[in-house]
Amino acid sequence: MSKQNVLTIIQYPKCGTCRAAVKSLQSKGNELLSRHIVEQTPTAAELKEIVANSGLELKKFFNTSGEVYKELGLKDKLAAMTEDEKYALLTSNGMLIKRPIVTNGKQVTVGYKEEQYEQVWNGNG
Repeated sequence: MSKQNVLTIIQYPKCGTCRAAVKSLQSKGNELLSRHIVEQTPTAAELKEIVANSGLELKKFFNTSGEVYKELGLKDKLAAMTEDEKYALLTSNGMLIKRPIVTNGKQVTVGYKEEQYEQVWNGNG
């Protein structure tokens, strides 16, 4: 008896990478709760839980290839910022957050790599 995974995907619908991720997850039978990263930007508390569950460093959650990141010159500023300042920055603009973020409440992936999705989200299929 295989139970469908219900995953939350925090994404930007116009992003090609996000669309590819959604397609991949759905093709494996996962049920998705989609959340618009700009209209429903995660709160600092949500992000802290996501980061903790991911096992990744906070800096991995910055969309370093995004226009907002470049406009704000964050490449040179992040190192001097406190963790709280980084969370405040991320929650101030969803476009600063690397996407998509997929979580089931325990595990988390950031970005989209088919190989990683196979291991993390489709291993029970």
